[in-house]
Amino acid sequence: MHTPPQAVPAPDSSPRCHDGMPQHAAPLLDDGVFSPERVKAEREQAYFNDLYLLAPVAYFVLGLDGVILQVNLVAAELFGLPRERPGHVLFRAYVHEAFRHDYEQFVQRVLNSSEPERIQLQVRLHPGAREAGLPVSLLGSADPNGQALRLVLEQAEGKLAALERSEERFRRIVHSAEEGIWEIDAQALTSFVNPKMAQMLGCQIEDMLGQPLAAFMDDEGRAILERNIARRQDGIAERHEFKFLRRDGSTLWATLATNPIFDSGGTYLGALALVSDITVQRAASERIWRQANFDQLTGLPNRHMFLDRLQHEAHHARREGACLALLFIDLDHFKQVNDRLGHEKGDMLLRQAALRISERVRATDTVARLGGDEFTVILAGVGQLGGIERVLQELTAALALPFMLDGDTVQVSASVGVALYPADAEAPDALLRHADQAMYAAKSAGRNGYSYFTPALQQAAEVRRNTVRELRLALAQDQFEVHYQPIIRLRDGAIERAEALLRWRHPLRGLLLPADFIAFAEANGLIIDIGEWVFRQVVRQARQWQDEHGAAFQISINKSAVEFCCDAALYQDWGGHLARQGLAPGAIIIETTEAVLLDEARQVVDRLRQFRAMGLALALDDFGRGQVSLACLKTADIDFLKIDRSLVGELGRDDAGQSLCMALIALAQRLGLKVVAEGVETASQRDLLRAAGCDYAQGYFFSRALPAGQMDRLLAAQPAA
Repeated sequence: MHTPPQAVPAPDSSPRCHDGMPQHAAPLLDDGVFSPERVKAEREQAYFNDLYLLAPVAYFVLGLDGVILQVNLVAAELFGLPRERPGHVLFRAYVHEAFRHDYEQFVQRVLNSSEPERIQLQVRLHPGAREAGLPVSLLGSADPNGQALRLVLEQAEGKLAALERSEERFRRIVHSAEEGIWEIDAQALTSFVNPKMAQMLGCQIEDMLGQPLAAFMDDEGRAILERNIARRQDGIAERHEFKFLRRDGSTLWATLATNPIFDSGGTYLGALALVSDITVQRAASERIWRQANFDQLTGLPNRHMFLDRLQHEAHHARREGACLALLFIDLDHFKQVNDRLGHEKGDMLLRQAALRISERVRATDTVARLGGDEFTVILAGVGQLGGIERVLQELTAALALPFMLDGDTVQVSASVGVALYPADAEAPDALLRHADQAMYAAKSAGRNGYSYFTPALQQAAEVRRNTVRELRLALAQDQFEVHYQPIIRLRDGAIERAEALLRWRHPLRGLLLPADFIAFAEANGLIIDIGEWVFRQVVRQARQWQDEHGAAFQISINKSAVEFCCDAALYQDWGGHLARQGLAPGAIIIETTEAVLLDEARQVVDRLRQFRAMGLALALDDFGRGQVSLACLKTADIDFLKIDRSLVGELGRDDAGQSLCMALIALAQRLGLKVVAEGVETASQRDLLRAAGCDYAQGYFFSRALPAGQMDRLLAAQPAA
């Protein structure tokens, strides 16, 4: 086995004083800021500190208060100090009492001198012990930045004895060190390794000697090594992270602090490296980095990584004068899958969707998951719209195919918004916002498709934001009103029911109908608060009209699909409120649409049962326009069926329309349902409906929706039942 190196040459190219201590003189700028030379000198000094670890003499770094900050291997072994964290220990505590005054004066000389100072004194290896002092020689110098004191301690004994003792101690320390020590010659062949280094690589020492350092590295490490060898031959100390390959093929990540070795004539002899295993720290850092930048469910880049790549791609496109397309993808009806099958199956669908999207774009494109069921794709370097169209068509087709979810088959689709750089926006955040707006346009157009961003979409987005803000204000300032449209009993023309219809008295735009604002309220969750306000108003009005016009009077309220899917706790007090007002069961009717009945989500089913348990009646609005079956009506326990105005409008025009309307009325009544015809506008339609046996009707032929005061006068004017 090779003997370890006998001494460690200076690990930097700084000027040397006559005693061999490193000396740095890096100038400060006029304003006290470190100059580039100062920064470089301090970086090299840090390398020096690491490599001086191996010196065969005791080496200390002290703070200005005399506390030991750093020791090398020899000093740690000699004084029994932990090398990594010596603790709050004063070097003065080791100085023999008889020499402490001399030591204090020595420290002052060192701090006030640009040259190293030397002193002979005695130290005790154990502070406070009564052992005899050990004669030593201290060589001290001030740190270049004036923040530390460096001491080299040598035992004051015969040079041969000191050398033998030093070599023996050094050999023992090197072979038992917790760091790897690796020496290479001028040809980068291994001339010495300590047992720890061989253990780190899973090799025998004899198997490593004579082998090139590059033989233990991968291609990336070899490339870095070649550059570093050239720099070391110029006398530059280096510190780098390398990936080594252990004998069993596993990876060892290590930090190498290397220092060139020269002979007295300045010829490069090789280098000495201190090697620290950082495999665990590296793995932890990579794990943290991956968690911060990648979606844990799909493995795709997350929002943070996506925004970084979008910034990079936009910068590249600007520099090259190229274009890019940003696709914003939202899965249609994904929430129903989650609600019906559970989040585990929903996660399976998201993973499969991520794979389908990734397979339809190039490897150079970026696919990311922003959260929930939202994905984005950055198509870089697109030259023409034809290429984007092809990707869009393939994406929407792939996501519309059935998903197999561990025994369950579900089908969703995707709405995709497209924004182009730089045509639609140059700032990445604006580009993302525009793609998002285009996606909402695709949803509004019927879903399962894509839409490009246009200035009109931008204006629509501004309207949407302003409307939502004004809706919040309207709720706080009581700008909403409830109007009531009479529902006529066809057999005698009596009014014993009404439909409550929301109106917004906007301070600038006048009286607005639900079509002008309900969609905005639904998209932002405000519909829940608005619906609660409407319910309270209608219950109060129903109580008043029952007192004045008979206990049979009923009022119906429209409920959107969003309100059926919300938390049951939001309706917890409705039953109690009805009871406190003394309303009989069925006084309030909840109207919903076919889409709600066809939705099998657990929240929808629970909400229907909850309303029933409170004594609320249920009505199906716009019947005849969709695909709901009569069997579904019976299962949902519906009380009223409202025939859509489109069917009523066909009455009197042809026999087919009239026959269909009559058949629906007959079938509904056989199921025990009361039938209401909507949109009646002529006396002919009224008469045909009455002849067909329809129970109730409403429409402009009878009355438009009226404010509560006008409705009250209309009810008071009709003959008493």
